[in-house]
Amino acid sequence: MPWNMEDYPASMKNMKELVRKKAIDIANSLLADGYPDDRAIPIAMKQAERWYEDADTEERTAFKHEANPTKHDKHNGDKRNSRLLDANETVYYENDEWQVKAEGGKQASESFATKEEAIKRAREIVKNKESAVKIYKKDGSLQDEIDPR
Repeated sequence: MPWNMEDYPASMKNMKELVRKKAIDIANSLLADGYPDDRAIPIAMKQAERWYEDADTEERTAFKHEANPTKHDKHNGDKRNSRLLDANETVYYENDEWQVKAEGGKQASESFATKEEAIKRAREIVKNKESAVKIYKKDGSLQDEIDPR
């Protein structure tokens, strides 16, 4: 069921208004891609919070002035992005740090000093996804694949 700024999941009620707006927009797009509500909501909330942290003032202001999401918005179902949402997370060593990146993504989402920290974060990310964590050794060879399901 799509949402809008007046009718949204209860779990979004304590979010900042702009973050909630982004979460609703993302969740509605995920629903259009065929995600069930119980998966779309937590994914959208995490993505919206990450967007807010990473967005500069100009991007936030521009999004604030965009029309609020409605239950009737058309979403084209961006298959490229939905593939990344379900992609395995990879943990690999590069530039003297352990990186966490969605398989098929352009760049790492986070970097860590230790492999253990990177694995912990990758496991957190895949909790709400139907995917696994692929762990690589420093030499680039696959060490392990963890399927948390």
